[in-house]
Amino acid sequence: MKWETVIGLEVHAELSTKSKIFCSCTTAYGGGPNTHVCPGCAGMPGTLPKLNRSVVEYALRLGIALNCTISKQCKFDRKHYFYPDLPNAYQISQLYAPVCRDGYLEIEINGLKKKIGIRQIHMEEDAGKLVHGAQSSFMDYNRGGVPLLEIVSQPDFRSAAEVIAYLEKLRETLLYLDVCDCKMQEGSIRADINLSVRRPGGELGVRTETKNMNSFKAITRAIEYEIDRQIEILEDGGQLFQETRRWDDEKGVSSGMRSKENAQDYRYFPDPDLLPLDIDDAWLARVKENLPELAYQKRERYMRNYRLSEDEAAVLTVHKNISNYFETIAEQSGQPAETAHLITGEIMRLMNNTNILPEDLSLDTGKLSTLIGLVCGGKINRSAYKETVEAVFTGNVDPESYIAEKGLMMVSDGGAVMEAVNAVMAENQDSVADYRAGKEKVFGFLMGQVMKKLGKAGNPDLAKKTLENALKTG
Repeated sequence: MKWETVIGLEVHAELSTKSKIFCSCTTAYGGGPNTHVCPGCAGMPGTLPKLNRSVVEYALRLGIALNCTISKQCKFDRKHYFYPDLPNAYQISQLYAPVCRDGYLEIEINGLKKKIGIRQIHMEEDAGKLVHGAQSSFMDYNRGGVPLLEIVSQPDFRSAAEVIAYLEKLRETLLYLDVCDCKMQEGSIRADINLSVRRPGGELGVRTETKNMNSFKAITRAIEYEIDRQIEILEDGGQLFQETRRWDDEKGVSSGMRSKENAQDYRYFPDPDLLPLDIDDAWLARVKENLPELAYQKRERYMRNYRLSEDEAAVLTVHKNISNYFETIAEQSGQPAETAHLITGEIMRLMNNTNILPEDLSLDTGKLSTLIGLVCGGKINRSAYKETVEAVFTGNVDPESYIAEKGLMMVSDGGAVMEAVNAVMAENQDSVADYRAGKEKVFGFLMGQVMKKLGKAGNPDLAKKTLENALKTG
C-alpha cells in the first residue's frame, strides 16, 4: 500500500514598513550590529510597546486578498521561550484572537485548480539573530521587533509541487499588495514545513517541522528528503518522533534540533501592555477600497485590453517591477504589443545573461520608448533595434546618438539595395535558377544574403521587394 504525504506550511513574511512593530526603530536591512535598537526592542525593563498602525493595515490587505474572515477584535499574546535572540524571553504574537481566519488561496497544478485553506494570519515581532564565531557567538538585535505576518495553512498539500505553486502565488500576492519585498535571500520570507506521512485514508502520522526555509529549490529538496526519510523509518518498523529539524542544503540532508513544542509549552497569555484591537467596518472598507490590482487581475486586463497571449501576460506579471515597466513603456510609446514583445523577449534574455533579478531591474523607460518608436516607424531594422536595446540595457546609452554613431539608421537608398541584390544573384546563380524553377524556399536564403551585404542598416521591406522584382524580371 502506498503512502500519502500531508503537509502544512507556516510562512513568515517580513513587512515593508519603515519602522518596527512596537517601536520607531528602522526596519532597514543591514547596518552595523545593534545599531537599529532602542530600549524597547532590546527588552529593557520599564519600556512599553506601541502598535504600528501600518502593520495592521498590511495584515488587513493580505487577509482580504486571501479570502479571510477579518476579526473585528483581535488581541496580542506573549509566547514564552528562552533563547539568546529574544531579550524579553517572550515574543509578542497572536494565538487566541488572530487578525485573520479561515481563508484560502487557489493554486493550479497541471491544469487542475485546488484551494489551499488558510487557517489564520497573525501579526508578530521577529527575533534577533545569533552571529557565530570560531569560539563564541554574538547577538545582533537589529532584526528584533521587525514586523512579521505569519500565514498558517491547513494541512492541504500532498506534494512538493503543490507547496511551490502555493508559495509562488503567495509571494506574488505579497508583492502586488506592497506588503513584503519577498527577497528570500535577505530572509524577508521564510517557510516552516510541517510534514507527515500516512496510509491513504488513515490517521495523521507523526509530523516534523523543518524550520526557516528561504529558497524554493531548498524547500523542494527538503520535502522530498523528509518524505523518503519518514517512509523508510516506518517501513523498517521504526518510530518517528515529533521534532524540529534543520535542513543542510549543501549536504542535502536534515538533522534533528529539538523535540517539537506544542502551544501549551510556550505558556501563552494575553499581553497586559497591549489593549485589544478593534477593527470597525469603516476601517475595513477603506482598506478594501484602496486595495491595489493583483497579478491575476493584471493578467486578465492585459489579455483583454492589449490582446496579449496568456504566456506573455504571465511573464509580464511575474514581478510587480516588470509589470510597472511594461505599463510605463506601453503608455509612453503607444505600442503595448511591441512593448510586451520587447520585455518578454530581449529584456528577459539580457536579465538572464546578467543574473539580474526582477526586483533589481533598472531601465530608462524613455529611451526604450524612443527605440520602439524608431523600429515601429521604419527608421531602424530589427537587427539594429536588438543591438541598441542591449546597449541601452548594459550602458544606458542615448539610443539616437548610438544609432547615428554606429550608422544603424535604415538605408532606404534604392540604388544601394539594387546593387546588393544584383551582387547576391551573381554570386548565387544556382539558387536563383532553383527559385525560378519553383523552389520558393530558396528565397529565404537569398534574402538573408542581401541583408548580410546591406548590414544592420538594411531596409528589409525594400530589400524584399527589390529582390522579388529582380527574380521575376531577370
